Formats: sequence, structure tokens, C-alpha cells
Amino acid sequence: MAKTDNASPERVAAFRTGLSAEIRAAAFLMAKGYRILAKRFRTPYGEIDLVARRRNLIAFIEVKARASLDDAAYAVTPRQQQRIINAAQVWLMTHPEHAEFDLRFDAVLIAPRSLPRHLLAAFDAST
Repeated sequence: MAKTDNASPERVAAFRTGLSAEIRAAAFLMAKGYRILAKRFRTPYGEIDLVARRRNLIAFIEVKARASLDDAAYAVTPRQQQRIINAAQVWLMTHPEHAEFDLRFDAVLIAPRSLPRHLLAAFDAST
């Protein structure tokens, strides 16, 4: 946890909430038949929370945890979408074996006392 040693308690809590949400989202996706290929894939252009495969589909997935599922849905901003799209291009360049797969940008929304909500094609690369 060296990265959060000098961080404020709020940032540490947010980091832990994010990790917990990503673990829940990954488990939820695996139960739906997805295989997780990468978690927290970081590039200079942005980060992808999860990269998952199901048959001939690669899904780049943004995980959002908020107090409600609606709040989580609104938290995927156009700026974030562009960073995820840019990071996905880097992932594809470093994984050319997946270049011919169908691609999709999804979101998994996490909120207390709710089942995760998987938004298929939450946004696309043409935005």
C-alpha cells in the first residue's frame, strides 16, 4: 500500500472502495461467463478497470461505485470515456492476438445493497 501512505484518509477510502467494487464486478462478470484478461490496465493515456473476454468479444469495462446505481451511471463522464478508449487502443496494440475480436465498452455499476448492473455498450469509440 505504498502508493497511499501519504494520501488523505478520504483518498485511501476511495481507493479501497474502488478495489472492492472491481473485485465484485469481476466476480459478477465471471458468473456471466466472462474471463477476466486484465485488471487496472494502466497506460499514459488512461486506465481500464477490467478487460474481459466472452467468446469472440473483448469488453473494456469501467467500474463505478456510488451510493446508488443511478449515481454510478452518471459518473462515467465523456472525458473518462475518451481516456478508456485511448487506453483500449494501447491494450489492443500490446495484445495483437485479440485484434480481430468484436470490441465493446461496458460499465458495471456497483452500489450498496444492490446487485451489480452491467451496462452493455455503455458508450462507443465514435463519441
